[in-house]
Amino acid sequence: MSCGGAPGLPDVDPDTAPVLVLRGPVTPDEVAGLCDVVRGAAPRTGVVVCDVAGLGPPGLGHVELLARLELAARRGGGRIRLRDPDPALRALLGLVGLGVQVEGEAEEGEPAGGVEEAVETGDAAP
Repeated sequence: MSCGGAPGLPDVDPDTAPVLVLRGPVTPDEVAGLCDVVRGAAPRTGVVVCDVAGLGPPGLGHVELLARLELAARRGGGRIRLRDPDPALRALLGLVGLGVQVEGEAEEGEPAGGVEEAVETGDAAP
């Protein structure tokens, strides 16, 4: 006799973003597989967290990797969010114009956590 349980992993909260730990250097052959992982995970949660602390010294190869992962996530209906990026990597991403979210920061256009907009007296109600 077999017991049929629910499909999937029993101890995984579906509302928690999956974490993809990236260890460097990442070879070009590995990039396609990582993109497939991100593309598959993005539709379920909307966000895939990429832990980039182990990538090593940032360079253009890392920028290309993260750009490809962001594109794969968007094609899957989501985005990537970086965890523990090196300040130099963040600067490099900003320099090339790749706007990737960083864990713990407010999204663009969103107020920082705990901040409420003030309403001035005399403002028209929306």
